[in-house]
Amino acid sequence: MTLVLTDDQLMFRDAAKRFAAERAPVSQLRKLRDDVDPVGFSRDVWKEMAEMGWAGVLVPEEFGGVGFGFVGAGLIAAEIGRNLSSTPLLSSAVLAVTALLRGGTQAQKETLLPAIAGGDLLIAFASDECVRHTPYHVATRCTGKYKLSGRKLHVLDGHIADRLIVSARTSGDIGARDGITLFLVDPKANGVTITRSSMVDSRNSATIDLRDVPVTDADVIGTFDKGAIVLDAVFDAGRAVLSAELLGVAEEAFERTLTYLREREQFGVKIGTFQSLQHRAAHLFCEIELVRSVVLRTLQALDAQEPTASSLVCLAKAKASDVARIATNEAVQMHGGIGMTDEFDIGFFMKRARAAAETFGDQYYHTDRFAQLSGY
Repeated sequence: MTLVLTDDQLMFRDAAKRFAAERAPVSQLRKLRDDVDPVGFSRDVWKEMAEMGWAGVLVPEEFGGVGFGFVGAGLIAAEIGRNLSSTPLLSSAVLAVTALLRGGTQAQKETLLPAIAGGDLLIAFASDECVRHTPYHVATRCTGKYKLSGRKLHVLDGHIADRLIVSARTSGDIGARDGITLFLVDPKANGVTITRSSMVDSRNSATIDLRDVPVTDADVIGTFDKGAIVLDAVFDAGRAVLSAELLGVAEEAFERTLTYLREREQFGVKIGTFQSLQHRAAHLFCEIELVRSVVLRTLQALDAQEPTASSLVCLAKAKASDVARIATNEAVQMHGGIGMTDEFDIGFFMKRARAAAETFGDQYYHTDRFAQLSGY
């Protein structure tokens, strides 16, 4: 499979690039942070994004989406990374849509997917319960016929979601892969308490407490006790799209640094002429190109549902997390003292790189998972 974008994909990328730069730039994120915006993103801009097909990028045309696949979602995510655009793309258009496509009933798909694609419905995925990502550590219990009780952490956009997808243990011990079931939950139902928290990168997160929250058979997504099958697909989708976003973060941090090296003078010369800085920039350029290749290959593998897709996801997330860390570190260092100030944007890229790298497993988690999937 060639690592080259088609003409349609190039047009889609260019449109996303223009829109993100004009309607959702870094300055918008700064304003949302400074104003302590209660939503955390612009609903009007998200509606415009939905009209461009962003909210329905993974939704098949039969359900009102554009069906542009994971490569399309990755192209959008890379531009979001370049501009640090605050959107519910990952939570609703990627995680929730993947869960519904992989495990939703026909009725659930017909009801929910068109609303998501139209930008009218936001669904948050509530699964993690530990400080660090541990997918099968599900202590939230489903008892009786049925009531959910437990606590979910780091729920992206959880405080403004219209619906929640919650993982719960219906059998087995905590940590076991079997015995997990996914449920649709109304966040306004009795027993649901949502506490918003703002992450270091000024993005939305929430803690969700569940206490005897009623659900029914109609709320089950996927097969009872076999929710890990859907869970795996959802997290792989999220990790791949996050890898594309991290690529965008690294690219923009690198390009801003190159511009600064060409402009800043020290000892009467441009600092970009210093050989030591040239070597560091050349090394970073090569690393970013490697990430670009592995991210595109991973997105293509997910679209083709290749057997090795999960291993490629691990490779992409580990490499993208590491390179985004290096790129933002180098950016701050090469900008010097000004790079440490809040009034300069480069620090926002460093914060986003750190938060995105930790989301759904950092490079060490995925190095270990890659080894396990390879039989070690």
